[in-house]
Amino acid sequence: MTTWYEGPLAAFDTETTGVDVETDRIVSAAVVVQDAPGTRPRVSRWLVNPGVPVPEAATAVHGLTEDHLHRNGRWPAPVMYEIAEHLAEHAALGRPLVVMNAPFDLTLLDRELRRHRASSLDRWFESVPLRVLDPRVLDKHLDRYRKGRRTLTDLCAHYDVPLQGAHDAAADALAALDVVRAVGRRFAARLERLSPTELHALQANWHAAQARGLQAWFARSGSEETVCTDWPLRPELPAAA
Repeated sequence: MTTWYEGPLAAFDTETTGVDVETDRIVSAAVVVQDAPGTRPRVSRWLVNPGVPVPEAATAVHGLTEDHLHRNGRWPAPVMYEIAEHLAEHAALGRPLVVMNAPFDLTLLDRELRRHRASSLDRWFESVPLRVLDPRVLDKHLDRYRKGRRTLTDLCAHYDVPLQGAHDAAADALAALDVVRAVGRRFAARLERLSPTELHALQANWHAAQARGLQAWFARSGSEETVCTDWPLRPELPAAA
């Protein structure tokens, strides 16, 4: 029987105007689908004119200028609908969705749907649940005592996964997908008997514990920064932008 990490997976990633899920916007997105390791991935891409200024700091990361997005990007409303529809179709086909640091990308998508479609991400998964695999949460739980950062670049280096064109949504999505497969193989004894549905529930608990640990570290350091324990989607704030 094929294990989940050797079977079909989809992956989702975004590039944005910044790192605040409540106020920043999606400028590009990609969904990458791979039926099995080594097979050619199928890529769907979206380029978005966010309708707001694109800070130079964001452009320095992903290379997408405000002028380029204004000339070539599409309006957010239809794009957000298409992305949500795409993710729901993969869920209906039984494909787990790989999302690196899921609370960031999925919450951004949720806020864009609320902003431009008077909808929410949850509405797309009322009949077919979303099953997320987050390489950051998985790696941090399964190899919790390893020191060092756990960005996508770091995880690719640790698991010997090629990352070409970092901070391109499609490149990052494919790399995250490959990292999840590598995590599955390395920790097969602990993961192969778990289904993606079971792993989704477990990751919610693992992320909450990880967030509480980070919150305690901030407190000891004298920082007032708060860490959200919700995964894979943050709750809506009453005054969300």
